[in-house]
Amino acid sequence: MNQDGLRLDERLERLKLFGLASPAILLILVILVVPVGWLFYVSFVGADGSYSLENYERMWKRRSYARIFRTTFEVSFLTTGLCILIGYPLAYFIAGLPGRLANLCLITVLLPFWTSLLVRTYAWLVLLQKRGLVNEWAISLGLWDEPIKIVHNMTGNLIGMVHIMLPFLILPVYGAMRAINQDYMKAAANLGASPRRAFWTVFFPLTLPGLFAGSLMVFILCLGFFVTPAVLGGGKVIMVSMKIVSNIELFVNWGAASALGVVLLVLTVAILWVASRFLNLENMTAGGGH
Repeated sequence: MNQDGLRLDERLERLKLFGLASPAILLILVILVVPVGWLFYVSFVGADGSYSLENYERMWKRRSYARIFRTTFEVSFLTTGLCILIGYPLAYFIAGLPGRLANLCLITVLLPFWTSLLVRTYAWLVLLQKRGLVNEWAISLGLWDEPIKIVHNMTGNLIGMVHIMLPFLILPVYGAMRAINQDYMKAAANLGASPRRAFWTVFFPLTLPGLFAGSLMVFILCLGFFVTPAVLGGGKVIMVSMKIVSNIELFVNWGAASALGVVLLVLTVAILWVASRFLNLENMTAGGGH
């Protein structure tokens, strides 16, 4: 076959691949590109219907918007940090269990996914209120003398968000831990390393890809949270998503709401881009035991 024939076959092959991929491309255009494009378009529409930057200028000039973004990132950072403190030891414990017992523990970790987020949030509202079970048990155990306020504030909001986000950190960390070849730990012990030193110098560095993957997932998801801050925050923890809803429901200002969405989207993409510069996002969950 001559060179022209090979080129023709190559073009036909590309056309076939494009034809096979066209439904997926069309789906992405419909559910992603078109809505995001509409969001950008509406964000530049002013109150009088003309094109302007007033929606972005409002965010720049009013300090309340800076406070809202600061609260959003603060809540996301705190939730991610608490998930790491709770989730990493729990994943380590599960990874050390025999297969069947580990699977049973993983099922308990996944149980929250089988319940509506709204139901879980209102369950925490019932538990954490002044006459809820947490305050009653704490008083009966002598931990404090009278009911304390642990809901409708930052504390209650963090408790609810950590409970919801914890599985998203545990699963990739557990996957990274299970992928580690245990011969590495045995080799470290044979070379004279204590269990603590072997953990910090061998085991922990190999789990970092899973830890970074889970942490990034939790942080990005927290940026767009709405239900939990709205219910457990009691109006005292205002995040960007809540401001977007208020702009639509109270002021019917789609331009201002769209501008907030655009800024949050750009910040999220920027975070992912920065993470991709330092981390291999494609292999973050691969573990270190290969």
